[in-house]
Amino acid sequence: MQIEIHSINDIKIAEVILEGIVINRAEDGFDLLANLYYQDFDKIILHEKNITPDFFDLKNGMAGELLQKFSNYRIPLAIVGDFTKYKSKSMIDFIYESNKGRHINFVPTVSEAIKVLSNP
Repeated sequence: MQIEIHSINDIKIAEVILEGIVINRAEDGFDLLANLYYQDFDKIILHEKNITPDFFDLKNGMAGELLQKFSNYRIPLAIVGDFTKYKSKSMIDFIYESNKGRHINFVPTVSEAIKVLSNP
């Protein structure tokens, strides 16, 4: 796993760069969060392709469990991907509601993730 560092306005953002899946279970996400937190990153960018598709099935509770960890530790997260393929009303609503807040955002590009995360 490679970490690309984006520093904007004294904010240190980690972008996880990896071809495969880094998060298969909620615990993997917590491990990633802890690892980056202890490296003094303020915020995290993760790509949709690095998260198991199970995350996007809200019935299993994985998304809620993982995103709650990020909220509890006050580490904002931007997930970059094409979310138009998700057609379930619950997932569409979940993304919409998440994007209204400041801790978890689903965005189409890395530049949009940096823009969202660089706001104080």
